[in-house]
Amino acid sequence: MRIVENFIAGAAAAGGNRQSDIFDPNSGQVQARVALGGAAELQKAVDAAKAAQPAWAATNPQRRARVMFRFKELVEQNMEELAHLLSSEHGKVIADAKGDIQRGLEVIEFCCGIPHVLKGEYTQGAGPGIDVYSMRQPLGIGAGITPFNFPGMIPLWMAGVAIAVGNAFILKPSERDPSVPVRLAELFKEAGLPDGILNVVQGDKEMVDAILDHPDIAAVSFVGSSDIAHYVYQRGVAAGKRVQAMGGAKNHGIVMPDADLDQVVNDLSGAAFGSAGERCMALPVVVPVGEDTANRLREKLIPAIAALRVGVSTDAEAHYGPVVTAQHKARIENYIQMGVDEGAELVVDGRGFTLQGHENGFFVGPTLFDHVKTGMRTYQEEIFGPVLQIVRAKDFEEAVSLPSKHQYGNGVAIFTRNGHAAREFAARVNVGMVGINVPIPVPVAYHTFGGWKRSAFGDTNQHGMEGVKFWTKIKTVTARWPDGSADGGNAFVIPTMG
Repeated sequence: MRIVENFIAGAAAAGGNRQSDIFDPNSGQVQARVALGGAAELQKAVDAAKAAQPAWAATNPQRRARVMFRFKELVEQNMEELAHLLSSEHGKVIADAKGDIQRGLEVIEFCCGIPHVLKGEYTQGAGPGIDVYSMRQPLGIGAGITPFNFPGMIPLWMAGVAIAVGNAFILKPSERDPSVPVRLAELFKEAGLPDGILNVVQGDKEMVDAILDHPDIAAVSFVGSSDIAHYVYQRGVAAGKRVQAMGGAKNHGIVMPDADLDQVVNDLSGAAFGSAGERCMALPVVVPVGEDTANRLREKLIPAIAALRVGVSTDAEAHYGPVVTAQHKARIENYIQMGVDEGAELVVDGRGFTLQGHENGFFVGPTLFDHVKTGMRTYQEEIFGPVLQIVRAKDFEEAVSLPSKHQYGNGVAIFTRNGHAAREFAARVNVGMVGINVPIPVPVAYHTFGGWKRSAFGDTNQHGMEGVKFWTKIKTVTARWPDGSADGGNAFVIPTMG
């Protein structure tokens, strides 16, 4: 049986004594195991990071950027291998797995320009003979705790920026699909990254707590459920760390009466059901404005959902594959039953879906609810599966209020031909990322990613300049070079710039 272990100081390293199963979601069979560690294994990674980081921070930014350029090339050359490895543990189809990795590479492309974004500010002559300038310096050692649903993208979002600005980085990936992060670390080494700058440690809550408590780790980035994000934020901040913790979501898609419904249905098919709905930027709630819009949309959605193909990860014709574990499948199906019990209309039931030859796989068919009410738990909570809910709004004002009042505020979209309505919606809605006729509004890598309310804890977002700010500290220097003729002034008076 293959054992996934740690990657420390540029080499494979033994994990802890405990192990957890890694499943093939297509068959339901155990395909490997991951060694779960804790404080002892983490300390080895910290020691390697501490030894390597000063020299890496002293390496000029353009040389660090060259490692990023070479790493990008290597990932592209190994894309097929990485995508198949990712799909085999997560369950998403190959095309989606490639997209997962590609979105991570887009942040690496941003990191290739790190010499430019690290330029500081400079003011000449701020006072008599006085210049003021600032510089961004790395924090030292950073850590990332990443979720199962994007085992390629999110580790690269965190590690890429942290390393490019001069930090060492310790990555704790999900124990459900840990192989791709280790392979990415190997490719970073091949690209020229010094040993010890990127370390991968395997573990569960024991490892998470060890990371949050370790005094040599200056900053932690996390993506996962909101309850755990809140826990990570509180414990990390209490330990004196800088923390960004991204949580759950319940993204809404507002459909105005003038929207192109054929395009909306096409967008919803991918945004609600792609990757089996296991995305924090999925679109699981659609809000048609007006009964006529709702009825027309429903009429078009039903045959579109019936046409979706659920298949194994390697099926090139499949729209999505299995969910990640049997437990998660059961959780999704429990939410479907909860929706029925709460009184929502179950239009399409995805429970009981099986695939010939893969009867033990973790498959859930596409599911559609209508007449969902805001008081229902199935609306208030994140299902994280291939379940789309229709929540009908009587007018534009109600449509704006629904995502604005929801506990989550990650992403939202509006579908309309009316520029004024779109502009008004974008300005007023209480959500962190907005799409206008874009169903999954994940910003490009040189902008920044982050939600509001219980979708994010901490003050700084992922990647882009926000990421650079998170992984660096700013130092401001005020310098005076006297010409030797002055008497030096009164050294006991606070200097002014007058």
